[in-house]
Amino acid sequence: MTTTATAVSGAAIKRAIEARDGQTFIGFYADDAEIRVIDRNNPPSRPREIRGRTAIRAFWDDMCSRNIAHRVDVTIAEGHRLAFTQDCTYPDGAKVFGIAVLELAGGRILRHTVVHAWDE
Repeated sequence: MTTTATAVSGAAIKRAIEARDGQTFIGFYADDAEIRVIDRNNPPSRPREIRGRTAIRAFWDDMCSRNIAHRVDVTIAEGHRLAFTQDCTYPDGAKVFGIAVLELAGGRILRHTVVHAWDE
């Protein structure tokens, strides 16, 4: 499957996440990109690391297949970095909050660090 590169911007991130459009989101990443996830299961000393477009595609396919409402509240861009906050709600009302920082190179995401916290 071919992925078309999409310009990374706060508005484009918001549209892709809120629509659960993994295909578009995957297009934001460089071929050698990596995602680092820090949450209750993946502490800062042992974060989950997802490397390369194939692994990132599987990550977003999984995330976008879930019946979760996503809302991007705040996006901040400075230089080659973009940050955003995200509120997620599961059908049973459970909430997840995330904050992400993206490092860009050549107009694509090279590094994506996300920290999640959720209702217990």
